[in-house]
Amino acid sequence: MGEHSTTKFPQEILDQWAGLGLDLPAFFSAGHLGERMSVQVTEAAPERVVGTMPVEGNTQPYGLLHGGASAVLAETLGSVGSMLHGGPTKIAVGVDLNCTHHRGARSGLVTGVATPVHRGRSTATYEIVITDEQDKRVCTARLTCMLRETDADVYRS
Repeated sequence: MGEHSTTKFPQEILDQWAGLGLDLPAFFSAGHLGERMSVQVTEAAPERVVGTMPVEGNTQPYGLLHGGASAVLAETLGSVGSMLHGGPTKIAVGVDLNCTHHRGARSGLVTGVATPVHRGRSTATYEIVITDEQDKRVCTARLTCMLRETDADVYRS
């Protein structure tokens, strides 16, 4: 699904997920929606998830980055962090997403950085800061995911 071969994972994550036979960069990507929006997850760990998205192709009629596009980037990064926190025995399901849009972006690449606010046994909450190429904040988001127990066989399809 799209280009995600450049995703960097810490060795402990690679070791933890090794026995499942998954393509981790593909599994911890933005999926089909993110592929259409050219979202790239470049760094993924429970403590920090980083991704980028071009403004071009993700704009509203006025030519500004669409707020929904920022929400897609934010939810992708927060969900990846939640899944990595939960590990192979849990799946993350988004239950609340809040986005505050600070400024418009008309071109270039935006970068999102997700960092944990709370990492518990049943929920994980991440703050996602999206900035433009001048490092100016475009959007601040918060995502809470419920962590549900699952059998690791769910990943072997």
